[in-house]
Amino acid sequence: MKRGGELLEMAAEKGHVKSMVELGMFAKEGKAGRKKDYGEALKWFELAAEEDDGRAMCEIGLLYKWGHGVEKDTGKSLKFFRESAEKGDEEGQYMIGINYQVGHGVVQSYDEALKWYRKAAEQGHAGGQASLGAMYAEGKGVKQDYAEAVKWYRKAALQGDAVTQSNLGAMYDFGRGVKQDSAEAVKWYRKAALQGADVGQRNLGEMYEKGLGVEQDSAEAVKWYRKAALQGYADAQSRLEALLNK
Repeated sequence: MKRGGELLEMAAEKGHVKSMVELGMFAKEGKAGRKKDYGEALKWFELAAEEDDGRAMCEIGLLYKWGHGVEKDTGKSLKFFRESAEKGDEEGQYMIGINYQVGHGVVQSYDEALKWYRKAAEQGHAGGQASLGAMYAEGKGVKQDYAEAVKWYRKAALQGDAVTQSNLGAMYDFGRGVKQDSAEAVKWYRKAALQGADVGQRNLGEMYEKGLGVEQDSAEAVKWYRKAALQGYADAQSRLEALLNK
């Protein structure tokens, strides 16, 4: 009986596009007993892209974006992200959204960023949901709407996006788009903190320091501030120092 990888390669060589993409991912990430090989990854992604696979196009864009196995090329990365996005791939839509938001290789446009984030978000892409929520929270490309921000933050948070879990916690903390609820804020800050998000750790530390949504506990505050501080979070470092010097 042939190993899974060999069967996958046989399928890819017979023209099975999803197998090409999977082999590309194995080579890119060094999985399934394979060594990381960006050149091999590019080969399979290009074969899949020739068959109009949107995810493969996005993956080629990422290789050009970071210069993995190829010379870094913003123009080429954008070309492939756009082609991927137009094929309906949610990762490609998210990536082109980022480029429009920051003006990387394109004329900066919150309207275009919002458009592509929404397309990705509506397909369930956590990054797209988080970014769309942030656009609503900050009023970029759209009228500020905290309730809509909470809606999209929640979708991303429920998928386990750590920074968005902290962002959702902040909405409960300050009563933006939802009724103010310190205990609910603590719940989401903790989820973020336990995943290692420095902002979640810092925020959870503050809740313990001030006794908001939890019983006041300076030792717990120190614990969480320290975790964030060790990741280089400046505000946590200053709060930790102040608390230890009380």
